[in-house]
Amino acid sequence: MKPDFYKSILDNLFDGVYFVDHARRITYWNRGAERISGYASDEVLGRSCADNILMHISPNGDELCLNCCPLAQTLADGQQRQAEVYLHHKSGHRLPVSVHISPLRDEAEAIVGAVEVFSDATSHARLLNELNELKSQTLADALTGLGNRRCAGLEFKRRLGELQRYGIPFGLLFADVDNFKTVNDTYGHDTGDRVLAMVAKTLKSALRGMDTVCRWGGEEFVAVVPKVDEEAFRAIAERMRRFVEVSPIPVPGGSLSVTVSVGGALARPGDTLTALSSRADTMMYQAKRSGKNRTALDCGPRLSF
Repeated sequence: MKPDFYKSILDNLFDGVYFVDHARRITYWNRGAERISGYASDEVLGRSCADNILMHISPNGDELCLNCCPLAQTLADGQQRQAEVYLHHKSGHRLPVSVHISPLRDEAEAIVGAVEVFSDATSHARLLNELNELKSQTLADALTGLGNRRCAGLEFKRRLGELQRYGIPFGLLFADVDNFKTVNDTYGHDTGDRVLAMVAKTLKSALRGMDTVCRWGGEEFVAVVPKVDEEAFRAIAERMRRFVEVSPIPVPGGSLSVTVSVGGALARPGDTLTALSSRADTMMYQAKRSGKNRTALDCGPRLSF
């Protein structure tokens, strides 16, 4: 069959597919890749994935395109690989994807390149149902699509009940966009809204399925994270901070990076939302006073910054 026939099949796959040569230059980019990543083929063809186009990061926030790249490892050893990573969408936010990588060989079995197939790992049906439910109960934030302050309060009550009845721990994390007024003053409110939308989606990607993130107000977000000890609580807070730090959005003439300061507190059995949020808020401002783009947590009698 003609090569165009196979190209037509690949172009019509729902998944993203791209080929690279041995130097990691992108030689093919299908329509699925365009749809999932936001990048058109003419924006990536001929470029090296080592240029950090998609800026893949691991679940821990480590940059993979420059270090420990699964595709580069397959080019080196010829082994198939699969991984769960987060790509950087053209619009700025982080998107979880499942990637599958295989080597490409010539007739002499020498490795001449690799193919990567990637798919959106977000459960669209789950997100749509959650969003519709939030909207129907007037619990959604119009700009970001996250739950609003009222939604956060209801989730707090649910988790506090679990703590009191069953001893299941949870914590509250506040994330505030650093220097947000400067963003609005420099780039305008439309860009400011794009920043908030990017931060919302990126924070959601950084959290676990059982966690809930809501917009608390303005440029401040709150996450309710259940079933955590001190170590897990610190790891989640750091993931939130790190994911935002490495997720720039495009602006005329370049890109714009923002950071968040994250403060949090683990709940106590007698807590009210006011008491817990006050402790978390205090920690968030401590993170800002310590230099911004930092985390500060109250995990009990001992405070850690």
